[in-house]
Parts: sequence; structure tokens; C-alpha cells
Amino acid sequence: MRNSGLFFGGMIAGAILGAGTALLFAPQKGSETRDQLKQKLNDLEKEMVNTKEKLKVKGGELKEELKTKIHNIEEKIEKLLDEYKKTLEPTSSAN
Repeated sequence: MRNSGLFFGGMIAGAILGAGTALLFAPQKGSETRDQLKQKLNDLEKEMVNTKEKLKVKGGELKEELKTKIHNIEEKIEKLLDEYKKTLEPTSSAN
């Protein structure tokens, strides 16, 4: 999760730097530049929403994978415990 936070922080910082650079070096009218910036910010917002949804899906997949692995480990532990208990049982000898 920390990496995704860093990713979003970098994405926002990049957008801000890009917007500032565009304002400084834009050869067009201010209104056109503002319209372009609004469009870029809208695009960035859509991209962030898409990335958020992808992270939710991936998180759900990881959760299910972990559940399966935990269940498999629990089954193995139960099997090992059963085998261990059998070794502790007294053997019945025929008289």
C-alpha cells in the first residue's frame, strides 16, 4: 500500500509540475491554456479513479489467494497433528 501512496503522490506532483510548465511556456491565450489544464486535470482524475478500481480488484484477488493458502496450511497442520497423535497412542498388544 505504501508504494501505491508514493505512486499517487508522484503522479500528482508530476501533474502540478506539468501544469506550471505549461503555463510558463504556453504560446497561446490564457483561456486556451486554462481549458487545456482543466482537460488534463480531468484526464488525471479519470486515470486515478481507474487505478483505484484496479487496486481494489487486485486487493480482492490477493485476499482470496491468501484465504486459500491459509486454508491449505490449516489442513496440513491438522493432518500433521492427527499423524502425531497416532504416534502417541498406546499400541494394543494381543495377549
